[in-house]
Amino acid sequence: MEDLWRPEDLLPRYLSYLGAMHAVVRASVPLMLRARDRARLLETRGDPSAGPLASYLTEHIREEEGHDAWLLEDLRAAGAPPGEALRPMPAPVVADLAGAQYYWIEHHHPVTLLGYIAVLEGYAPAASLTSRIARTTGLPDSALRTVREHAALDTGHLEDLRALLDGLPLTRDQEAGVTVSAMHSLDALTRLFVRLGRVRAVPPPRGAGHPSPMGVPP
Repeated sequence: MEDLWRPEDLLPRYLSYLGAMHAVVRASVPLMLRARDRARLLETRGDPSAGPLASYLTEHIREEEGHDAWLLEDLRAAGAPPGEALRPMPAPVVADLAGAQYYWIEHHHPVTLLGYIAVLEGYAPAASLTSRIARTTGLPDSALRTVREHAALDTGHLEDLRALLDGLPLTRDQEAGVTVSAMHSLDALTRLFVRLGRVRAVPPPRGAGHPSPMGVPP
């Protein structure tokens, strides 16, 4: 993680980070919507954890809506065309991170998504990261909204999630599902950050602006 934020070549890595995180974050609300639908179905079948899970997801969807747009706005403010984050096929590690959740929601139990959410919000940016990026890259505050907001928001979100997990009447199998999901998510997110940490500055063609924000090594 520290390699990602080292001062050398931080600007191209930050742009790559924004693009990669957009690929991850744009899946968040669709994942939660599908998990909520599955939880509501399981509630009608007598699953005691499904109702509280659906209620939590309903609230969390409202909290997370539009965060993918923040990342595109940050890219634009940093001088990188937001379309470059939408055009390329997302890296396999991104599909691995989010795609496993679709499978487990559909074919196991939607509560597994809580492990994924715990990892993403448990690795919120440090409060000092915004000033560090601004100081090193010279970017304006308007290019740092996602890092700034998540440093403030995710701590509270994680506390809400812990309270939910403490109160859910989970079976041992469901507890194991949350744990496996969290461990898988941690592994995939670590692999993504390692790849982002390898991004180096590439001299742009004459007359070009910033490098592509999706330059994540394979």
